[in-house]
Amino acid sequence: MLDYSPATRTMTKPAQPHAGRRRAAPAPRSHRADAASVRRLLHDVFGLKQLREGQQAVIDNVLAGRDTLAVMPTGAGKSLCYQVPAGVLPGITIVVSPLIALMKDQLEKLAEHAVAAVQANSSLSREEETETVARLQNGDARILFCTPERLAQPAFLQTLRGMAISLVAIDEAHCISQWGHDFRPAYLELAAAIDALGRPPVLALTATATDEVIEDIRRQLDMPDMRVIHTDLYRPNLRYRVLQTTNPAERDEQALRLVRDTPGSGIVYTSTVKAANALYAQLRETGASVACYHGRLSARERRDSQDLFMNGARRVMVATNAFGMGIDKPDVRFVLHLQLPASLDAYYQESGRAGRDRKDADCTLLFLQGDKRIQQFFLARHDPTAHELAAVYQAARELAPSAPFFPLAAIADRMPSMPQGRLKICLRLLKDSGLLRQNRRLDYALAKAESGASSAGIFAAAAQDHEEKQEHDRQALEQMVAYAQSGACRWKLLLDHFGDGEGFARCGSCDNCVSPPQLLETKTETGEAGMPAFSAAHERPQQTPAPQAASSSSSGIAAGSRVRVPKFGVGTAVSVEADKIVIAFPNRETRTFLADFVEPLDAGAAAKS
Repeated sequence: MLDYSPATRTMTKPAQPHAGRRRAAPAPRSHRADAASVRRLLHDVFGLKQLREGQQAVIDNVLAGRDTLAVMPTGAGKSLCYQVPAGVLPGITIVVSPLIALMKDQLEKLAEHAVAAVQANSSLSREEETETVARLQNGDARILFCTPERLAQPAFLQTLRGMAISLVAIDEAHCISQWGHDFRPAYLELAAAIDALGRPPVLALTATATDEVIEDIRRQLDMPDMRVIHTDLYRPNLRYRVLQTTNPAERDEQALRLVRDTPGSGIVYTSTVKAANALYAQLRETGASVACYHGRLSARERRDSQDLFMNGARRVMVATNAFGMGIDKPDVRFVLHLQLPASLDAYYQESGRAGRDRKDADCTLLFLQGDKRIQQFFLARHDPTAHELAAVYQAARELAPSAPFFPLAAIADRMPSMPQGRLKICLRLLKDSGLLRQNRRLDYALAKAESGASSAGIFAAAAQDHEEKQEHDRQALEQMVAYAQSGACRWKLLLDHFGDGEGFARCGSCDNCVSPPQLLETKTETGEAGMPAFSAAHERPQQTPAPQAASSSSSGIAAGSRVRVPKFGVGTAVSVEADKIVIAFPNRETRTFLADFVEPLDAGAAAKS
């Protein structure tokens, strides 16, 4: 059972160890820092009087030498949770960050407080990296920012092993988990890198993590006893709403209107580069102060766009989800999603970039049923298959006779057609399965001799994991669709998703709280009251009534009629679009089904419509 305290909660149940675990967590190495010294650091260096409750709990655990995962919403002050320990711990604090731009931002903020920190990443010249190492060695800097790719480089690890490492902080830790919305293969190498550094205590930080993601982070880091501290995810200054749209032209018109009528700076998220470019062009035509950011722009163009938005030279940023991690702009007054995100995890993280200054901000989703297909296309990606795992393992077996250990580059040379990101995932899966092992240089070796049959079984199990991942992603998308179509409190839906909704009734500020959906009472053939159906008229812009064909399906089912779905039971059709029917069930859950799977029960209601 999971044990939480009310506002700041600590998860005390250890994760189940995965197969092949070889080590236990070391005993905590506590560093005694009295409260007075921490207060002086806060006041003299950061200009603060005290820590917030969640920050205090995290820092106490870190200073006690405990591996800790902090799940704290955007704007809750995660950075201070490693900056304060770095100021009192005797050795170096390594901060693993996914983005060079994010490191640059953190370095600049620390420099404003006269805190010496350095970075190591691909943007540095050889001379600059030599200077970075020298400053760490002679004590001129005690915070090192680096990418996961750099920390996993054997030569760089060899350099760091000669230094005293007091803490490894992992920012955006949801990137570690295969269930996280920003999964990044390079993070899979962190467990081996931390081992190679002598296993210093670890602080992982993220804004969002379901229980499933939390367990996977523990497993991927080989830290079953990692303490998990949640702070309250509810941010009362964020006002959520969903605007239903019926076609792309209406959706885009609503976006232009909202950008025009909403004061202050804002971010508009799109799911595709094409949509970002199109909306950017439309906004420019209206004379809006706007920038654009996506992965197909050059690094220079992305940097220039980000700088224009961050310094206020551009009011609005139109971007794909390539823009966002670590964006520390406190005065974002609105976040608008032009298209449906892939999951509630991604939506909470992206919308949460609004209102970091704790002032009111609007988070709006424009929902068009057809946009679901975009995410379905993205979900049809190709993760490693059993065949690919077998090919990578065979390459490792061919290398084994020439050397007991061989580097990643040697395996990559034998797999030229496989992207390196996928190769790293394959190697991690083979390592977790007990077929490969690594030394402190992060080179690979065969762990043990395997028969063809047992190896084949491992490969098949990995293929099954791949199928489960695909199904997990499909379910996450359905949860996002259900959120968009629900008549319940938006905050309640988000908090329930993250397991944080116990005792929370309603926010009072979202669209469904301010203007509750009407309950349409339907009648059965016997005259009895039927299931309530949500009318979303309050959240639709005024529009010309659609033709009759849009309100009923080929099956004869109309909005307001009672229906039955196998495995889900009886509900009420909320809306009907082509071959899709949105149904509200007694537990107020809303789901979308193909008409072929829906059985009409209320013929009278269908006939009346």
